[in-house]
Amino acid sequence: MRKKYIGLLVILGILIIITFILFKTTGPQQNLLEETGERTSKDYKITGDSILINLPQEDKLGENINNMQTAQKTLSLISLVFDNQTKIPTKYTCDGDNTNPPFKISGINMEAKSLVLIMDDPNASAGVWNHWIKFNMPVFLEEIKEGEEPEGISGKGTGGSLKYSGPCPPDKEHNYVFRLYSLDKELTLPEGSTRVEIEEAMKGHILQTTEWIGKYERIN
Repeated sequence: MRKKYIGLLVILGILIIITFILFKTTGPQQNLLEETGERTSKDYKITGDSILINLPQEDKLGENINNMQTAQKTLSLISLVFDNQTKIPTKYTCDGDNTNPPFKISGINMEAKSLVLIMDDPNASAGVWNHWIKFNMPVFLEEIKEGEEPEGISGKGTGGSLKYSGPCPPDKEHNYVFRLYSLDKELTLPEGSTRVEIEEAMKGHILQTTEWIGKYERIN
């Protein structure tokens, strides 16, 4: 009888050892599979020792790239001396030095071949008064310096000037619009071309446009 109990204990011990070995060899793998099975995203999924990657379709990829380029290429013209829709400092008007204010330019489209800048007064009693016209400005232009005409060709303003002519309203506060365009070509026009001629040549070639508005009322 004693030998029988000993035999049963030996068998039970062997079963315990076998169970322990099986747990050590299969348990962690199962846990690993459970762990990796949860590591998923919209772009990849890990299953066991395999990684499934979802590549965007070609048309979707092109759309994403175009959206990124559009977001990165928003044309910007920013004055360094007055905020948008605020007073232009007297220095840059006929009551001061009558010199052009400085600007920063950014976000030019990669396909642009030239820039156009037009400053006008839409509140003039005789109609829109053109104060400053420049065309065929280079696309690498990042700054218009104070008191310096930017590189490019000068158009003729309403008063006949080929250079900047500052605000000089005769009656009340006027708005002065600095409008910048990027074009997909250079304009084949001579110096002294009028705004009408320039805008006619620009038709169908404008890639971007932006504006910065200043206000001014003369000192009494």
